[in-house]
Amino acid sequence: MSFTVAIVGRPNVGKSTLFNRLVGKKLALVDDTPGVTRDRRPGDAKLIDLKFTIIDTAGLEEAGPETLEGRMRAQTEAAVDDADLTLFVVDAKFGLTPLDKTFGELLRRSGKPVVLVANKSEARGSDAGFYDAYTLGLGEPVPISAEHGQGMIDLRDAIVEALGEERAFPEADDEAETNIDVRDSDFAGDADEEVEPEYDETKPLRVAIIGRPNAGKSTLINRFLGEDRLLTGPEAGITRDSISVEWEWRGRTIKMFDTAGMRKKARVQEKLEKLSVADALRSIRFAETVVIVFDATIPFEKQDLQLVDLVLREGRAAVLAFNKWDLVEDTQAVLADLREKTERLLPQARGLRAVPISGQTGYGLDKLMQSIIDTDKVWNKRISTARLNRWLDGVQTQHPPPAVSGRRLKLKYMTQVKARPPAFMVSCTRPDALPESYVRYLINGLRADFDIPGVPIRMHFKAGENPFEGRKKKR
Repeated sequence: MSFTVAIVGRPNVGKSTLFNRLVGKKLALVDDTPGVTRDRRPGDAKLIDLKFTIIDTAGLEEAGPETLEGRMRAQTEAAVDDADLTLFVVDAKFGLTPLDKTFGELLRRSGKPVVLVANKSEARGSDAGFYDAYTLGLGEPVPISAEHGQGMIDLRDAIVEALGEERAFPEADDEAETNIDVRDSDFAGDADEEVEPEYDETKPLRVAIIGRPNAGKSTLINRFLGEDRLLTGPEAGITRDSISVEWEWRGRTIKMFDTAGMRKKARVQEKLEKLSVADALRSIRFAETVVIVFDATIPFEKQDLQLVDLVLREGRAAVLAFNKWDLVEDTQAVLADLREKTERLLPQARGLRAVPISGQTGYGLDKLMQSIIDTDKVWNKRISTARLNRWLDGVQTQHPPPAVSGRRLKLKYMTQVKARPPAFMVSCTRPDALPESYVRYLINGLRADFDIPGVPIRMHFKAGENPFEGRKKKR
């Protein structure tokens, strides 16, 4: 079993830069503005020959518990309590501040292993700040440059010394697991595309939670987890990074991504908000199912509809969650109105599952999770070629393709080329002349006859190959 390391320090000392350096990816948002990070972000770190879990935290500040800064500090303190070791980062370029000394005293009294890290030590004039760090009473500081990767070997040695060899290098649980022959496990089904495995109920599921600011996304995830894992509050736009959390629902692992609230593009002016929105969009692309959280008191704003359209264009499975249902008075009338508006305003994915929930009270969460699982099943659905072609003959008999310039269009053959989302290829004559209305007729027929509600369906048309094309006409 590996160990856990928390990175702490006052705002803008380079904690997120060090986090990105250790995980080898730009996961955490980095900006010159102090206080960018607000939530705890875990990651899998590798430092030379060390492998461990790293937690990026918000900057430590002195504030009351009811304020946003106070709630951020509580999240940081929770990360320190859960960690085996703490990296206390100070700014060698700027030097120590009274805040550094205050929190250094708290860490020293905690009794947990602490490694003092003097970041930005490559800067000119940083020697004074480096030597000043000795006054914290936390041992010899490790000079590093998180931005340029300097001093990483010294940091590795300091972590090993603080934890001990046995804790830093735990024995591998089972080396055989790392030597799996992927030829048999991952590519066994490639030889025959028609043979597809059944839906795997045990496979981990990636779910992204998106919505407008202050729609209740973080509160919803906290209710799922049963703890205050994510920072919440009445202020809009608290979440900045896309934070992933793992938990189990009925024995299945769920990896859920909390994202920053996305406003209208014209209102996004600050660089930091642009970075947060870009991080949220990246979470949508890597997710399998996306839950769009609506505020039930003011649903179907233009931005809500644009978010749903974005998810469908990305090809993700979508589920609508009408949050703050505990604030709705006439629930039956409002629910009927929401269902009517869902069908009317979102025709591009008929049958979208919509669930009324309350992240504050926990109402409707089991129903929401079941809708997520059911939608994922549809998103992974495969249909055999034989069934598709029998269906294609039937729909053409019932409603033949129109004639263009006096010539009847013919749909010859149909097959499903991929799932996630379902995509179909139709061989036909003159695919460029097939009207959009007939394409919608085919897609709506697929949804109804093969039970494919609420997910995007891709349909491509290609002309059949002409065996005589390119041959010279004999005289």
